[in-house]
Amino acid sequence: MPPAMHPSPASFIDGPHGRLAYRRRTGAGPGVVWFGGFVSDMLGTKAGFLDDWAERRGRAYLRFDYSGHGESDGRFEDGCIGDWAADALAAFDGLTEGPQILVGSSMGAWTASLVALARPERVAVAVFIAPAPDFTEKLMWPSFSEEQRNTLMRDGRLELPSDYGDEPDIITRKLIEDGRNHLVMTGAVAMRAPVRILQGMQDDVVPYAHALAFADQIESQDVDIVLSKTGDHRLSSPADLERLAATLDAL
Repeated sequence: MPPAMHPSPASFIDGPHGRLAYRRRTGAGPGVVWFGGFVSDMLGTKAGFLDDWAERRGRAYLRFDYSGHGESDGRFEDGCIGDWAADALAAFDGLTEGPQILVGSSMGAWTASLVALARPERVAVAVFIAPAPDFTEKLMWPSFSEEQRNTLMRDGRLELPSDYGDEPDIITRKLIEDGRNHLVMTGAVAMRAPVRILQGMQDDVVPYAHALAFADQIESQDVDIVLSKTGDHRLSSPADLERLAATLDAL
């Protein structure tokens, strides 16, 4: 089922970097919390699909925008992983109670992991879609040419073509340097709740080898990975969305 075309107006909570926009659905627990990706927002296809899923099943559901994303305060290029993880933790602490199912897409798997490590007692399950923990260091920085690295370090910013819009993606020196302070794949990842990973093998943003390496480092022994041979980074096709729903239903 596609997401609603006219979502309800956003509500706001004071976050560490200004007001954070969110939409929340009341229902049974454990609730589901959506952690969006890089330059993404809570009105995307997967976030909307989960809202419909939660409504049909009477399940509590929270989605929010990091600072500089969507309807929240701030400029995107002023933010970094540490800022967005702090935003996520503020939303998680302020807007949910009890055990939660964390659903993180791409960069959202990184911020969700940081929340899970900070609040392990409140994580019922983690579901990661095309997970990109540590992407600034393991995927982004190695992909830059020497010229791009020099530009980034000299000017403090680098403009790259975006796959999702006409405006370029702004990569900042702050993003790269701060990312190094929040890496999770430096050894065993101390998540012990069940983990489910959905990953496309045609993902040209986050190679599926990265998802496999992440899974291997998670301490939980209850980790399942579903690889879609035709899936891309978005994993937003009808089949992909039904696979996400089936994963949640099975939990």
